[in-house]
Amino acid sequence: MNIVVGITGGIAAYKAVNVIRGLVLAGHDVQVVATEAALRFVGRPTLEALSRNTVATDLYEGVAEVRHVAIGQAADLIVIAPATANTIAKLAAGLADDLLGNTVLASRAPLVIAPAMHTEMWQNPATTANVATLVARGVHLVGPVSGQLTGKDSGPGRMAEPEDIIREALAVAEVSADGASGAGRSTAVHRDLEGRRVLVTAGGTREPLDPVRFIGNRSSGKQGVALAVAARDRGAEVTLIAAHVEVPLPEGVEVVRVETTAELFEATTASAPSHDLVVMAAAVADYRPVSISDDKIKKAHTGEHLTLELVQNPDILATIAHEPHPGRLVVGFAAETADDHDALLELGRAKIARKGCDFLVLNSVGWRKVFAADSNTVTVLDASGAIVFEASGSKTSVADDILGVFAAALSGAQ
Repeated sequence: MNIVVGITGGIAAYKAVNVIRGLVLAGHDVQVVATEAALRFVGRPTLEALSRNTVATDLYEGVAEVRHVAIGQAADLIVIAPATANTIAKLAAGLADDLLGNTVLASRAPLVIAPAMHTEMWQNPATTANVATLVARGVHLVGPVSGQLTGKDSGPGRMAEPEDIIREALAVAEVSADGASGAGRSTAVHRDLEGRRVLVTAGGTREPLDPVRFIGNRSSGKQGVALAVAARDRGAEVTLIAAHVEVPLPEGVEVVRVETTAELFEATTASAPSHDLVVMAAAVADYRPVSISDDKIKKAHTGEHLTLELVQNPDILATIAHEPHPGRLVVGFAAETADDHDALLELGRAKIARKGCDFLVLNSVGWRKVFAADSNTVTVLDASGAIVFEASGSKTSVADDILGVFAAALSGAQ
């Protein structure tokens, strides 16, 4: 396999040496594309000796062979390690002011980046937004991890270990070559939720009127289950609270079954304090009957009109969001009927202000839209009401996009 290893100007560049060495020993042809800044941290002779190829750095070298395009076109996989905050920003903006930027833009190969920077830079809103943009485009992240940084500093931002980068990058290439991620598996191969506990609610609650009938909604639980699968595949320990889910429940997650909003409230409030990320994807009945008939309600007894008295259910999302829990992120979902995107955003911004959650996943629904479908289009808002990113595609791919952004935000929240 032809693999391009991009090296950028961070102190972690020295660790890229072992990434190159490992890929070559695994039998791959490695072309190193280093930025000028990277060569200030690790020498060209070292990189050439290990890769067994001339290191490419200059955008204007090999012009006759159109080198700035040819390297990317020939690549089966591109790995950038380390990926500095500056590089991530340039990738998100689509800049091509050096050979590495041109190589990425000229390639259709899967792109894997291993971020490395100080904690403050990783947690900066600009970096978080840039990472979200890249994840939404299908770029795969490996790390960063928490650990010792330059000097005495320690925290999130340390580059993943070379063996982890190699393993996950090759897995990405294998998935791309196969054209599928395997039955029932998320396309995520990066383990950015390793060691995390994720709680997902899915499906739709039902409020009984009598032993036969109920008040409910049209949610199938597909998106919530896809989120649970994506979190599992990213390495998280997952709890799925399922309310009348109409799709097979995944293996490898703890499943708690509930019926009513009251049961969902009890299960969620009990589990949320022990989880790092709470994703409230279930469709919840806002009201329940004041009284439930022990027997089937019959027309012969009620006549031509039946009047139901309903009382409001507890607000689960607002309750969880307003419980202080440092480092935990709470994500709400809002399925709205809106005339256009601006109206949808207005409804979403009003809701996140009321609920107080960290993010809100917003989508437009209708009689034949989203419910029970295999695809979805979402807009994610942050606590200020700003658009973090927008994604469209299968519910599996949308789930992966969502989890990638939240994993990055969770790392930044520490």
